Amino acid sequence: MISLKSALAKPFAKRIYKKIQKWATHPNETQNRVFQDLISEATQTQFGKDHDFVSINNHEDFVKRVPIRDYEDLKPYVEKVVAGEEDILWKGKPIYFAKTSGTTSGSKYIPITKESMPSHIEAARNAILMYIHETGNAKFVDGKMIFLQGSPILKEQNGIQLGRLSGIVAHYVPKYLQKNRLPSWETNCIEDWETKVDKIVEETLPENMTVISGIPSWVQMYFEKIQQKTGKKVGDVFKNFNLFIFGGVNYEPYRAKFENLIGRKVDSIELYPASEGFFAFQDKQDEKGMLLQLNSGIFYEFIKADEFFEDNPKRITIKDVELGVNYVMIISTNAGLWAYNIGDTVEFTSTKPYRVIVSGRIKHFISAFGEHVIGKEVEQAIQEATANTNIRVSEFTVAPQINPNEGLPYHEWFIEFENEPDNLSALAKKIDESLQKQNSYYFDLIEGKVLQPLKITKVKTGGFQEYMKSVGKLGGQNKLPRLSNDRKIVERFC
Repeated sequence: MISLKSALAKPFAKRIYKKIQKWATHPNETQNRVFQDLISEATQTQFGKDHDFVSINNHEDFVKRVPIRDYEDLKPYVEKVVAGEEDILWKGKPIYFAKTSGTTSGSKYIPITKESMPSHIEAARNAILMYIHETGNAKFVDGKMIFLQGSPILKEQNGIQLGRLSGIVAHYVPKYLQKNRLPSWETNCIEDWETKVDKIVEETLPENMTVISGIPSWVQMYFEKIQQKTGKKVGDVFKNFNLFIFGGVNYEPYRAKFENLIGRKVDSIELYPASEGFFAFQDKQDEKGMLLQLNSGIFYEFIKADEFFEDNPKRITIKDVELGVNYVMIISTNAGLWAYNIGDTVEFTSTKPYRVIVSGRIKHFISAFGEHVIGKEVEQAIQEATANTNIRVSEFTVAPQINPNEGLPYHEWFIEFENEPDNLSALAKKIDESLQKQNSYYFDLIEGKVLQPLKITKVKTGGFQEYMKSVGKLGGQNKLPRLSNDRKIVERFC
């Protein structure tokens, strides 16, 4: 019997689909309108006055007046906002600060305004509705849904609420989902991640779980605890669990492990949320990439990643991007971020409509020898090397070994296995061959005997979780970097 909730979901999904199609099929006009609105709204802010917004009529004017900034560069303005000043980066004051852990600047305070907040909520909702529209499957709305996220407890600073993005979003769960949503508010407020996951397992085991959502590495921890407690596959414990929603990292390195933990395949929806904005979501089950959100108060610019560190790299808009090129994504938003480098690199998989995959971080790469290996390449290499095998990888990270005890330098892969290979050297050879095939610079360095092929170092079971806990980054939105240009992360595994 179809419930009222699932029956109503389908026409609602159809309406949202049509709405999205309107802007997705007119991308340039949509982005031009967003750009003009942003400039117009911020003309009288301090940032707008400092950068002569009143004289900006087009993208070329914007490029001349507004340089690319990262958080450190924007910090003098942000500090004024944090101090309670108004009309600095955006009109009035933000309603929230999303507090994140910065790699160079300690805590970062990312503003969220009343204009930008709705897009964080609507994009996640629309991703589910697009799935319903495509598949016709709406039965899951009657079951229980879990969103593994940070604590919703917020603090106040100069009249502005402060907390983790996932905790802020927890305050906006629609009323029609409140009864379906887990964990309980009390459990969600637990700060210690391991204690929290144990409590979540306890709360969810008796329930009819249909949707599970979170960053794969932390959902994996939840699944493992369920399996340990019940001795069953997750799919046998939750017989109606058929939709996994994830974001934050590439799912592919986890897919084989997850299918083993679940015991069967389930549909999945990929999201691309960040404190700075909700940028994209998967709109089709059979298409690679996520639909870039062009109508969400965000204006996008792109710089080719291999030109990014030049003195004056070319900044292009959506109309000039090419498929298969690695771009640094630059954003300007209705939260008051201007020509802001969030640090991510993306690659377009489609331009009709515009879909992207996240290919890595501009700061997370290995180029100790000029090879510029990026996250997408190492993830694809390990995926190809373990395909059609019994090898299952729990987690991994890669660092350069510049001064080995003997022989040439090399890339050292630190891998935590669930199912180990019989022959570690054969796996290393396969990964290396895939990497050489993808990255011509790396190939040249191996061929030219500047580097020797990569080596694998095994990490004990639970080793990466122990590391993340030791640096205060266990759970929540925290992710292990796939690549480092130094050995700070891996030195404790040596």
